[in-house]
Amino acid sequence: MTKAELVEEVTQLGDLTRRDGEVIVDTIFDAVIGALKSGDKIEIRGFGSFRIRQRKPRIGRNPKTGTKVEVPAKRVPYFKPSKELRDLVNPHEAESAAAPATEPEDPTA
Repeated sequence: MTKAELVEEVTQLGDLTRRDGEVIVDTIFDAVIGALKSGDKIEIRGFGSFRIRQRKPRIGRNPKTGTKVEVPAKRVPYFKPSKELRDLVNPHEAESAAAPATEPEDPTA
């Protein structure tokens, strides 16, 4: 799904103009980006959480030339989906986890 498709979904759900849908989507994205820049984490119940992970500096390798390159430390955004979202995406796993394990019958009985 692209940003334009997301704006279209918001516009249809709220019976809004396209411009209003763009403002809503942009505001949400800007809020998430701003919170991550300031080091906060975002938790959306039933969806997941956005966090920043700190990567340490390391020595990398240029794949074309093979020379060693210093890669500086950096902050990387990370998304962890909630259990509810994982279950919605993989419904068969949720059903098998919810089903109780049955013991095999004793063939000698």
